[in-house]
Amino acid sequence: MGAAFVAESLSKNYKSVRALDGVNFEVAEGELFGLLGPNGAGKSTLVKIGCGLVHPSGGRAEVCGAPAGTRAANARLGYLAELFRFPGWLTADEVLVLHQRLSDSDGGTRERAELLELIDLSRAADRRVETMSKGMQQRLGIAQALVGSPRLLILDEPTSALDPAGRRIIRALLEELKGRRVSVLLNSHLLSEVELVCDRVAIILAGRIVSEGTPDSLRAGSGVEVETDSGVKHFPDAVRDEIPAIVDRLVADGARIYEVRTTRRSLEDVYLEAVEGQTG
Repeated sequence: MGAAFVAESLSKNYKSVRALDGVNFEVAEGELFGLLGPNGAGKSTLVKIGCGLVHPSGGRAEVCGAPAGTRAANARLGYLAELFRFPGWLTADEVLVLHQRLSDSDGGTRERAELLELIDLSRAADRRVETMSKGMQQRLGIAQALVGSPRLLILDEPTSALDPAGRRIIRALLEELKGRRVSVLLNSHLLSEVELVCDRVAIILAGRIVSEGTPDSLRAGSGVEVETDSGVKHFPDAVRDEIPAIVDRLVADGARIYEVRTTRRSLEDVYLEAVEGQTG
């Protein structure tokens, strides 16, 4: 199978504002791809183009080989908006019935039961939305996005309003979806969440992708720290292979070595460096 999502030279202008400026990336089948960026960077515009809610000014976007916004693309796409609300008087099961009708899904009772089990709400099938916690509603939102077995799931800030326990549940659910070969495009500002679950990450600033790769590759090259009798010595640009030479120099200078460790930047460090480099 081809890529689940493709953005090629994607641009979008809102009168004098250029929201996207030549964005290129792909989300592979079964990949969990994180999109990071500050407010106004272009993330929401990119997501809306993928869902067919906004038309690009240039370039192209595809969902599973079909142009974004077409009936064929939408049939392979599941979407959970950042701000969503289900009618409070509906039960969890009725919410899924409604979305089965909207998406022409013929999954019936079996599909609804499987989705409620997947999000650990089987016991809440007959519970009204207005009595559910925020975390339960968030999981139900993901379930409705999975109606019809889409190959690509676009999630817009799915954990931003949740407590740590709720975020852990969503992370486990995302890992389960990845195991089922469902591709996920995750738009989030919670860097720790993206770092934990995403296979690849792109940082978008001012409508352009300024950094892309696996979390490990983006954090690479973080330096070396050596604990000596006179304190900790920092070598921020050193790599692991340079450790023996660093130790030899310190010992030759009379230092006593107690511990040597490589240091790693967090994704937050990488992100802040990118943002500061753009605005500095």
